[in-house]
Amino acid sequence: MKQQFLAFSSLLLCIISSVNIYAQQTPSFHIGVKGGTSFTKTSTESSSLEGKYGFGYQAGIMTRMDIGKLYVQGEALFNKRKTSYEAKDGSSAKLSWNAIDIPVVVGYKVVKTDDFNVRVFAGGVYSYAFNNKISTSQAVAEGFKNFDKSNIGITGGLGIDYKNFTVDLRYENGLSNISKEFKSKPHSFSLGIGYFLF
Repeated sequence: MKQQFLAFSSLLLCIISSVNIYAQQTPSFHIGVKGGTSFTKTSTESSSLEGKYGFGYQAGIMTRMDIGKLYVQGEALFNKRKTSYEAKDGSSAKLSWNAIDIPVVVGYKVVKTDDFNVRVFAGGVYSYAFNNKISTSQAVAEGFKNFDKSNIGITGGLGIDYKNFTVDLRYENGLSNISKEFKSKPHSFSLGIGYFLF
């Protein structure tokens, strides 16, 4: 966990340094709402299990501070995550959990006009999981009995803005295990659609 904390701290330092570079420009602040879909799977070091992507959804609020072509965006999202496992003996198991995700990213507007932007971004994510459920396989259920509630990850992707509407396609990679027994880290793709209220 110490290594993950150091990695996350380094990422935040890079974010702060990037903001300082553009500090001479006048920032503008925006608040909006966001929702979307996610596709999640968990990696595992177990040779008898293979993770599969599952369909979930997310919703929450977002803030963005624009500083010229650079921006910093923070979000607070409720995420319903689902994934599944297939075992070599032919059995399968489904895993689902809820999470509060707090991503913070730094982005750059590759194309910037008054009404239209094309963006790239990267940053870190803190996730707090709760209400995890496992079905079918008792062996898998035992492995996720001590579900690790806190997870740190990295994220990145690209996005498009049109007036107050925004669309993000991002990839998220967990750095810490949600199951220490199976060495399972969550990985997900998400498509989010948002609207800035101002």
